[in-house]
Amino acid sequence: MLKIWGRRNSINVQKVLWCCAELDLPFERTDAGGQFGVNNTPEYKAMNPNGLVPTINYDGFILWESHAIVRYLSGVHGLGTLWPGTPRAFAEADRWMEWYDTTIWPDLRPVFWNLVRIAPEKRNTALVAASVQKLAENLGIADTHLAKHRYLGGDQFTMGDIPMGVAAFRWFNLNLPAERPRHRHLEAWYQRILHRPAFQQHCAAPLT
Repeated sequence: MLKIWGRRNSINVQKVLWCCAELDLPFERTDAGGQFGVNNTPEYKAMNPNGLVPTINYDGFILWESHAIVRYLSGVHGLGTLWPGTPRAFAEADRWMEWYDTTIWPDLRPVFWNLVRIAPEKRNTALVAASVQKLAENLGIADTHLAKHRYLGGDQFTMGDIPMGVAAFRWFNLNLPAERPRHRHLEAWYQRILHRPAFQQHCAAPLT
């Protein structure tokens, strides 16, 4: 049985839960991180020395880092679907997972934390404004790509859509201080993501 440690409102945990649901993969989840603690205990750090979530134990194989987990589960259970069937197709999907980490998350994180988890009087409004501007510019890259493809990895949904899917949910649901720039093709892709039952089950929840 797959065991997952992590709280449901964590963006990184949501990636793994969504992946499992797409694969019809049963799991047991233990709340960890944030208000639940657990991740700072010696027992947890013996599994994941970073003390972050998620961590999985799959029949004795312990793994941490959300993208590594998504890749692994997709490779074991989703060959030809979430894990595309050729090296080139895999690279197409994997590129967008890396792009999320290097380009989107560094600016999305301060916007999310300031607007959702920090009291209004303590917010860094200048950082939020600068980060929103960078996000809007970089999301234009995905928008241009999606003008020619239904999904980030090509014409079918793959693991490459998962990190950007949870990021897009935050982008489109944050109460931004200025009007959100339009990205027509990104918005159409996002609507396709929203209608996936696995996304609705694990990711479409109020931002907390």
